[in-house]
Amino acid sequence: MKPLMTAAIFGLLATPALAEGDPAAGEKGFNKCKSCHTVVSDSGDVIVKGGKTGPNLWGLAGRQAGTVEGFKYGEDLVAAGEAGLVWDEEKFVAFTTDPKTFLQEQTGNAKAKSKMSFRLKKGGEDIFAFLASHGPAPAEGAAAEEGAEAATE
Repeated sequence: MKPLMTAAIFGLLATPALAEGDPAAGEKGFNKCKSCHTVVSDSGDVIVKGGKTGPNLWGLAGRQAGTVEGFKYGEDLVAAGEAGLVWDEEKFVAFTTDPKTFLQEQTGNAKAKSKMSFRLKKGGEDIFAFLASHGPAPAEGAAAEEGAEAATE
């Protein structure tokens, strides 16, 4: 019974928090973002064809900031990611509302700046919910199995 309970707890901890917003409204709201960003799966399926000024936002939810391979991020966003910034709804909304101030707070650097100059006035929760619905499936099974193995050792 104990290994089963441990596996269940690890499985819950491995699941990213669900977004509070409306994915359908977020898909519509993403029109503001697609001039710079695209959403293309790892297998090449195009969910939203967009620009390449910004990184591909496939799998954004739960991903470390500044880590899309092949994209040249600003040094402050990379530093924030290396310091532990992982995209969740709260952080995404704060960043899209005021990217420069967000990075200044995340890095502790009053001179931090962002390449993203656009500010989203509203709808960030919905856009995050849309993006959270487009990404690789969480590795729940792997985390639960590791937890079960650790509990039995």
